Amino acid sequence: MAAAARSPIEKSFDEMGRYQRRRRILLALLIGVFCALLIFGGSAHDELGHERIEGQYGVALILIGIGGRLWSILYIGDRKSAEVVATGPYSVMRNPLYFFSTVAAAGIGAQTGSVIVSVASAVLCAAAFYIVTLREERHLTTVLGAPYKDYLARVPRFFPNPRLFRDQAKVTFTPRVFNHTLRDGLMFLAAIPFFELIESGQESGVIPVLFWLY
Repeated sequence: MAAAARSPIEKSFDEMGRYQRRRRILLALLIGVFCALLIFGGSAHDELGHERIEGQYGVALILIGIGGRLWSILYIGDRKSAEVVATGPYSVMRNPLYFFSTVAAAGIGAQTGSVIVSVASAVLCAAAFYIVTLREERHLTTVLGAPYKDYLARVPRFFPNPRLFRDQAKVTFTPRVFNHTLRDGLMFLAAIPFFELIESGQESGVIPVLFWLY
């Protein structure tokens, strides 16, 4: 007996699953290459004490990014493809998880003591997430239909509009998803000792400085 034809929604889920797997692999490779390059970059701000100040700002951005991601996952849990979530952070922007990840990326870049690297980290992260959101929006439009189209028309994609904020009395979250997001957040914090270790290696001469970061 011939297999039953798959519905457009089933096909969309399959395509989205394959796309997400490829995206994770590519993102991991890009992060690896980026970090490998930064190993050999020295901060030109050391003598002015700017590196320490920028690193402190970076820690603050990383913590904001982690807190924002946890706040966001409390509202959406694993319901992203099941219903339109339009309260809490999702009432002011459609992709708060990506927004706060970009904030954390800027904080990671700031650990190098370079404003340029911090800004570049945020821009590259935002650009990557922009491409991802275009694909996700097509998928969610197919799955969720008119309610999601209305949500697209009302709420900005990436930059928050605080005037749209609305909340709900209580939320129900999935511990498994929350814990996974927490583990991801702790990986952002790992950037702090990582770059401290690089700096120590450069100061001792173990790691050569091939270029300077401003």
